Amino acid sequence: MTRANRNYKDTIFSDLFYRDRDAKKNILSLYNALYNDHLDDPEQIELIRLENTMFMDMYNDSAFCVRDRRIVLSEHQSTINYNLPLRDLLYIAGEYEQYFPTDIRYKKKAVQIPTPDFITFYNGKEEFPAEATMRLSDSYIEKDPVFSLELLVRVININPDSGHSVLEKCTVLREYSYLIEETRGYGGDKDALAKAVKACMDKGILSEYLRRKGKRAVNMLFAEYDYDKDIAVQRQEAAEEAIAKMNVKLTAALEDIEKARRETEAEKKKTEMEKRRAEEAEKARFASVQKLKGMGLEDDVISDITGFSKDEIQTILNGCDPK
Repeated sequence: MTRANRNYKDTIFSDLFYRDRDAKKNILSLYNALYNDHLDDPEQIELIRLENTMFMDMYNDSAFCVRDRRIVLSEHQSTINYNLPLRDLLYIAGEYEQYFPTDIRYKKKAVQIPTPDFITFYNGKEEFPAEATMRLSDSYIEKDPVFSLELLVRVININPDSGHSVLEKCTVLREYSYLIEETRGYGGDKDALAKAVKACMDKGILSEYLRRKGKRAVNMLFAEYDYDKDIAVQRQEAAEEAIAKMNVKLTAALEDIEKARRETEAEKKKTEMEKRRAEEAEKARFASVQKLKGMGLEDDVISDITGFSKDEIQTILNGCDPK
């Protein structure tokens, strides 16, 4: 499996469920809570990790394989992201690519592959149900796929007030949830977060873990806080950029409409002018018949000059329109 890039910063979640010395024990508890299982040997858990290219410089995820039968790709999110199915598709494709050598993929007999599960733990401030399912097919342009790939992501709200049953079944996850909830009331600087950590230890929330991690726990919380703030700033900047681009497009569209209006108006004036000229030319032809007759010319001569037939000439002379 690919080793993690150490330039990335861990969150408390990924430390608890991937890097910490008790990570396998924590994962075992989480797995049993999610699947109503009763595994008791942490060695049945194999930690796996892909190179993280999705989260800038933060590791929010924890991937593990259970008894070589099930791959669970889990992550923690403090913001709702409806691209989770697409991201997990890229994750699992990369994982299977590493899991099976090229020669195995081309064997005639079907390869047995570990069952993939995709779980996201959400604990942001935005309103969200206790649990929801996101589908890859929701992003398809064609909404009636027949022979298409589907991928489901189970999104679990782990905020303390969500009431999700997994919080009761997994002590570590529940206390992590309370830790994050506690830090929200202390602000984002390191001194405030250190007070939040101490308050949690005094309440027995992840007390052994936090005591053992010491300042590193505060640093992980601070890095996560900065990351969330950075994401918020980026989203605001992206929104402002999108509005600016929309304004540019709107201005261009209005200019095109105005140009088309002017061109239509000019074409209309040109048509009206040509019509008036044609009418004036026709009137001049009629007048020429009267004038030429007044000069004593015969009808056949007037016909040659004006192009009117003799019958039309008589009609004009009688004061009528030959048409």
